[in-house]
Amino acid sequence: MTKELGVGIIGCGNISTTYFKLAPLFRGIRIAACADINPAAAEARGAEFDVTAQSIDALLANPEVDIVVNLTIPEAHFPVSKAILEAGKHVYSEKPLVLSLEQGEELRKIATGKGLTVGCAPDTFLGGAHQLARAYIDAGKIGQVTSGTCHVMSPGMEMWHPNPDFFFLPGGGPVLDLGPYYIANLINLIGPVKRVAALSSMASTTRTITSEPRNGEVIPVKTPTNIHALLEFRNGATITLSASWDVWAHRHANMELYGTEGSLFVPDPNFFGGTVEASGRNKDIQPLEMWEHPFAVNNWDHPLGPIANYRTAGLADMADAILKGRDARCSLERTLHGVDVMVSILKSGEEGSFVTLSTTCTQPAALGIEEARALLR
Repeated sequence: MTKELGVGIIGCGNISTTYFKLAPLFRGIRIAACADINPAAAEARGAEFDVTAQSIDALLANPEVDIVVNLTIPEAHFPVSKAILEAGKHVYSEKPLVLSLEQGEELRKIATGKGLTVGCAPDTFLGGAHQLARAYIDAGKIGQVTSGTCHVMSPGMEMWHPNPDFFFLPGGGPVLDLGPYYIANLINLIGPVKRVAALSSMASTTRTITSEPRNGEVIPVKTPTNIHALLEFRNGATITLSASWDVWAHRHANMELYGTEGSLFVPDPNFFGGTVEASGRNKDIQPLEMWEHPFAVNNWDHPLGPIANYRTAGLADMADAILKGRDARCSLERTLHGVDVMVSILKSGEEGSFVTLSTTCTQPAALGIEEARALLR
């Protein structure tokens, strides 16, 4: 029988339901317990998904838990992940892993010393659409990628999230909240970043919540909400990234990559699926035929219609990597490089100068059809 690793979840807020619902799709992992700083939240999720609710200390001491998923707010990611490692458990965190390179290096030191693994979302780059784009680039269909554009822009989070405060505090903002999806996918598609430059601003120092139950409450904004960055990659490509919560409407595509032989149009990296389009030198943009990748199949109801949602794929891949002694695709090395990219963008926005990154990483192994199927039950 294939070994399963027990999973504990710390943080039983909105995002936890996705993990509880989707983890059973995957081999090698089984949710054994959950905890929250608010015991009532853990009890509610435990009852909803028939999982044992415990205190945080009890979960960290639970011998049935091998990996702990950290779903706390961004500013708590580092101390909670550190406590998990010190308890002798592997860590898989929601993004961002940490809010500084120093914090990430401390986690690396502890994990290395204890022989533990650290991984982090996002794992959407493992989706069928993005792996199709990866295969197309790897096959040389658009030649050498030389440049590109990325846009993730909206009016903000206070219109739908019940408690949007943390999005507008240090550790939040569009770069640290949504940037990970784009940066992880760029690393997947073309590799590590060499240096960055950025301009940043905020449209207002306050926001008014229009979602329930706090409709009308005014909250402070203490982090940039409008960032325009330039990323120079180690392979020579230059990519612009615009991330903003000060935009009511726009017509920019999510991600476009331009090569010496053609162009590639990549769907929203926040999702696993979508239509990939491409053109050659003839400038004729056509959709690519979607391959039979299991992480491209619609399986989730979304307000805009059915979508492919396989969050926890990165967790399952990490568990498989632990059991087989291989490199996890959502590894600490790549996650920490992504953190370096994001904090360097924010630093450049403050200082007005280029920032050369101090980290690098390798591209993750591609996740083809058979590799993806092997992760599913």
